[in-house]
Parts: sequence; C-alpha cells; structure tokens
Amino acid sequence: MNLNSIAQRLPAAAAGEQVPVRTRSRRRLPAHRIGIYAFLFMAALFFLLPLYVMVVTSLKSMDEIRQGGIFALPLNATLEPWRQAWSTVCTGAACEGLRTGFRNSVAIAVPSTVLPILIGAVNGYALSFWRPRYANLLFGVLMAGAFVPVQVMIYPLVRVMALAGVFGSLPAIVLVHLVFGMPMMTLLFRNYYCSVPHELFQAARVDGAGFWRIFLRIMLPISLPIIVVAAIIQVTGVWNDYILGLVFAGRENLPMTVQLNNVINTTTGTRLYNVNMAATILTALVPLTLYFASGRWFVRGIAAGAVKG
Repeated sequence: MNLNSIAQRLPAAAAGEQVPVRTRSRRRLPAHRIGIYAFLFMAALFFLLPLYVMVVTSLKSMDEIRQGGIFALPLNATLEPWRQAWSTVCTGAACEGLRTGFRNSVAIAVPSTVLPILIGAVNGYALSFWRPRYANLLFGVLMAGAFVPVQVMIYPLVRVMALAGVFGSLPAIVLVHLVFGMPMMTLLFRNYYCSVPHELFQAARVDGAGFWRIFLRIMLPISLPIIVVAAIIQVTGVWNDYILGLVFAGRENLPMTVQLNNVINTTTGTRLYNVNMAATILTALVPLTLYFASGRWFVRGIAAGAVKG
C-alpha cells in the first residue's frame, strides 16, 4: 500500500465509513516446485541411507547385528568397533589397526596435493598469459595425458622407477600422483586465469613486473577459490586411490585404502561387520570433512571459471 492510497482512505475513515483492507494472499508453491523438492528429498534419502546403515551398524555389537534389523537403531550403542578399527584390527600380518594407514595416506596426500597444485598453477598461468611457442601443442599433449588409462601406464612406470631405484618408496608414489594429476591441475588453472581480465596483466607488465612477480603478487592471491577446487579434487583422488598405492607405495607406505581392503576381505575367523563399517567410515572421513568444510569455496571456484574455456 503506497502513500497515495493511504491519503485517499483518510477522509473516508474520518467520516466513519468502513474502509476495505487488502490482505496479502498466501503464495502457494507451484506444482513443479513441489515436484523438484520431492525429487531432491528422495535423492538425498537414497544417498544417505547407506551411510545411515553404516553408522548404526558400527555402533552395534555383533550379537545385536545377528538379530537382524539392519535399519534399527542400536539398543546399546558402543564405540568399541571404532577403537578396534583404529588400533587393533588386523590389516595383514600386523594388527595395528588403520592408524598406520592413516599416517601413510597423510604422508602421501600432502605432497601429492601441494606439488601438482603449484606446478599446475604455474603451467596454467604461463599458458594463459605468456603464450610461449607451441603452447597450444603442449596444452594438447597434457590434455591427452588425462585420458590415458592408469592401467596402461603402470608397467612402464614400474620399469622406469625400478631402474631409477625408487620403486616401492614414498617419493615413487608421490611422483606417480604428480604425473597423473598434472593435466587436470593445468586445465583448472588455465581456464581460471583465462577469466581474469587481461588488462590486469598488461598493467603489471607496464609497471615492469616480470613472470614470477606477476604470478606471486597478483595471480596467486586471487586464486584461492580455484586452489580450493584443485585441492578437493586432488586430495579426494589421492586419498581414495587404491591401485597406485598398492603397486608403487611399497609395504612400508601402504595407504589407508589398501589396508581397508585387507580388513574387509579377510577370510579368517568371524567377519566383524561392525568393525568393517567403522573402518570404512574412518577411511572416508577425510574426504567427507573436506567437502563439508570447503563446499562454499568449491562452488565459488567452479562458478569463477574452473570449467570454462
């Protein structure tokens, strides 16, 4: 109701006449919006139901699990399966739990994330602004490498690293993840830097800034959204990797996923489903936490040019 309508009603109200008052009608959700909400709810329920089963099973004792009721809440919740999965479950010949695999996965994931992001950022920056000779050919070769199956490259990499004397060590598995992560990291940073106004780069060049000064002082500080996107992709890929860790890490550096496979697929003794579920959740906890903690930055980085090109 605006001021003109109020002014027109004042004389009528002063004369004792009843002034009709407009009431705002309640907006109803259209049918298609209700359908979208229903679909999203069912999709969330579909994907969260296995996680719910895993959590409630990990909190039950084996006697309660044998009684059935896979969806039932635990009558006497216990954290003993989680303790066993972390510290005492057998992952092969040793019965030290998943804590050793967790330390190995952290030791593998940190350098396997930092190095590809740094090198990929430099590559993307160079291919976006400096345009060296045969830049398009180099970018095409990197992108072709992203589509080569990992299984095709395992044997040649094993031979090369055996000849170099680093096979079965921590540097070997880090180098493998660096090689396989480089195409995706270069693509992400190149497309992100292509969305940066070129005038910003030209102004820095006019002021006398060189390659590294522009990169460190201008490009890197504005790259936080895409760095988060790249970190999530790389950490998730490295942490969830099984085949590369099994082949290249060696017995002393087996990641958490390899040890989880040894726990789940053991065929001796009684199969402890509650310990298996707890071990599975512990293994997936780092990627899940990373997604929940940096989801806003992930969406921001994607929208800012991560998949543009």
